[in-house]
Amino acid sequence: MTDVYPFNEIESKWQKLWEKNDLYRSVDFAGEKYYVLEMLPYPSGKLHMGHVRNYSIGDALARYQRMKGYNVLHPIGWDAFGLPAENAAIKHGIHPEKWTLDNIAYMKSQMRRLGFSYDWERELATCLPDYYRWNQWFFIQMFQNDLVYKKTAMVNWCDACQTVLANEQVVDGGCWRDGTPVIQKKLSQWYIRITRYAAELLADLEGLTDWPERVRVAQTNWIGRSEGANVLFAVDGTGVEIEIFTTRLDTIYGANAVFLSPAHPLVEQLLENHPRRPELARQIERMTNQVMADRTYQGTTKEGIFLERYAINPFNGERLPIWIANFILMGYGTGAIMAVPAHDQRDHEFSRKYQLPIRPVIQPPPDHPTAADDTLIYTGYGRLINSGLWTGLDSATAMDRMAEHAAANGFGKATVSYRIRDWGISRQRYWGTPIPIVYCDHCGTVPVPEAELPVLLPPLRKIDYRGGSPLLNIEEFVHAECPRCRRPARRETDTMDTFVDSSWYYLRYTNARLSGNPVEPEIVRYWFPVDIYIGGIEHATGHLIYTRFWWKMMRDLGLVTGAEPVNRLLTQGMVIKDGAKMSKSLGNIVDPDAIMKDFGADTTRLFILFASPPEKDLDWSGTDIKGCFRFLNRLYRIVRRQRRWIAAPPGPIPGPDILDERQSVLLRKTHRTIDKVSRDIDERLQFNTAIAACMELLNEMYTFEQGGIRTAHDQWVFRMVTKRLLLLAAPFVPHLAEELWHVIGEPGSVLLAEWPTADPDLLVEDSPLVEIPVMINGKLRDRILLPVEAEQEQAVADAAEIPKIRKLLQEKRIVNSVYVPGRIINFIVK
Repeated sequence: MTDVYPFNEIESKWQKLWEKNDLYRSVDFAGEKYYVLEMLPYPSGKLHMGHVRNYSIGDALARYQRMKGYNVLHPIGWDAFGLPAENAAIKHGIHPEKWTLDNIAYMKSQMRRLGFSYDWERELATCLPDYYRWNQWFFIQMFQNDLVYKKTAMVNWCDACQTVLANEQVVDGGCWRDGTPVIQKKLSQWYIRITRYAAELLADLEGLTDWPERVRVAQTNWIGRSEGANVLFAVDGTGVEIEIFTTRLDTIYGANAVFLSPAHPLVEQLLENHPRRPELARQIERMTNQVMADRTYQGTTKEGIFLERYAINPFNGERLPIWIANFILMGYGTGAIMAVPAHDQRDHEFSRKYQLPIRPVIQPPPDHPTAADDTLIYTGYGRLINSGLWTGLDSATAMDRMAEHAAANGFGKATVSYRIRDWGISRQRYWGTPIPIVYCDHCGTVPVPEAELPVLLPPLRKIDYRGGSPLLNIEEFVHAECPRCRRPARRETDTMDTFVDSSWYYLRYTNARLSGNPVEPEIVRYWFPVDIYIGGIEHATGHLIYTRFWWKMMRDLGLVTGAEPVNRLLTQGMVIKDGAKMSKSLGNIVDPDAIMKDFGADTTRLFILFASPPEKDLDWSGTDIKGCFRFLNRLYRIVRRQRRWIAAPPGPIPGPDILDERQSVLLRKTHRTIDKVSRDIDERLQFNTAIAACMELLNEMYTFEQGGIRTAHDQWVFRMVTKRLLLLAAPFVPHLAEELWHVIGEPGSVLLAEWPTADPDLLVEDSPLVEIPVMINGKLRDRILLPVEAEQEQAVADAAEIPKIRKLLQEKRIVNSVYVPGRIINFIVK
């Protein structure tokens, strides 16, 4: 017998048989469902260990739920549009479609080599017309429902990528793809009105109790609800009005200036006919780009540019200077605020720096430090001072009445503001979904008729960025016919943000070949919501917000039902090597192909699940993977050694009461292992501890084997343990479990066998016994062995039945029975 099990031979054999038998095909409406979803990969060329971890987690869970009797949907697809394919096309002179499809073919072969249990009949790639036509269809539905619009605005621009980025794609002032510093650029862009759903997106987070708290907090902060008021400040000497948002209307009498974001659309208007316009414009442009380095503006040095214009406070008529301030977010409120330095730390720092007046308008409590030190600020609520008619009111009452006053006089109102901004989806790239819009000089902006979808990406020989989007330079694409008047028109040449592709792909899995609609509502109702979604925490405020919005939009179109698409979210940790995330640039990549060559797919999967809890980062260890390999070899060897009689027809099942101590110990250990593995997966998704329990059970099997397997009861217990361990191991190491299942003569596939259940009676720990003195009227008469936790009633009854004690108690009246657990039993008699 070989010392190393033949993993290549075993894994290849069973992968072919599983595929031949269509083992993982999902059937609609076939019993109680369970939908396991992993975030679809970008076809970058090869799987990395982060992929292997993500998909091994999902695969183990899918196999486990299938064995528990669920009708499991476990699909996969490819997030196939995007920048890397375009860059590869430029670098290597090949079409991005060829680069993408070649990568898909190779990565798919790796997934098959790993034995993942995907239903390949549901596979999709977002770069194919039969998928992206529905992106275009959704765009048209939103266009018709006023959910998309086009406007000219300052946008986030990456020079390296030559395209616009959404706010969610700017990370620490840099591009989310390569870290290139992001600048501001004015462009005409298409936007989706995700802000219409802001309140619902926020409220429905409360129901996502099986999502990680940090994801819910991140989305809560990103959506950013604030209650306050909008107030109009007229610009002195002009017809312009600045609308500010404030959460502290009670402090408006303390305002000393109006601050605008450097990206505020009114800035250009305020600079018109300004004698210093060129100089101020240069300063503002520089500030606009600099502030991108800190998207939160926390810790930013307060900088300002005085526009030499003034706004009128509508409550008291005071002229306030208008400043551009680098810490004002265009993405929050209206992009304009009133500065109240006595009651806001940032305003205070700014005002001291630029020597602006500071006037308190909220009375702090007597014991507050500001009462004795006027260099400190008070940011809390209190009674108003120096506030005209509102002086003496408490903050809450004042804010309500002042908002009513503003509304009655037409210069403001109470409002709710959100930090989240509308989703800019225009991208100046070739390899994406064409936006289905035609521009006609006679008819205006016209959507492409649904019957003419998809608007196909045109073939090209070379990607050319001259003048903007590459599509702009393909004349046969640009020149079109207006769908309404049939006169010459121009196509939209931007493509859609690839986050559109990934916002609804998991719905398409329910029928990936459907031609007449994006989804079949009845099938969606059966499979949804997704029972568990597995992916990285980095998607918390991007993809995971977009996909929640998209579901709600589809609900409003009548395509889906329910508030949310995903019940449970698991955010797995990264794979770390040499103290850093694996990446090509750091040279610390571990190639899954090389690991599978040396150890096999099962060992690769087992290690990635065993090395760390799924939500934690995993430190790569060559030593630990060898330990996992040893475990599988030990399992293979012991089953092969004992296979003759394990595979023999079993005899009568002995009752636990006739098993000896050694047999009982192994039997109880087996059922406790079943219970632990089941609970670790069901309740906590802790595959590492579940695998550790299987390893412990194998150790017990070796100990039992060393003691000899001679009697029929020995054989029965060992046979039962072997079968149970193979069932428990099947979700983690399906190839070896399947091989050994057939080695011991079991019918069918272990992967379709019923998950074992633990016998509750065998989960009860044997209670240790203690010897207790039995007394009568304080005199020792005998001793008894009792469980440590024995209850008084049972302990006294058992002691009274001791022959010697029973004889001594005859014809006596028991006045009292004293029981001290683990210490004494004393009968008081007369």
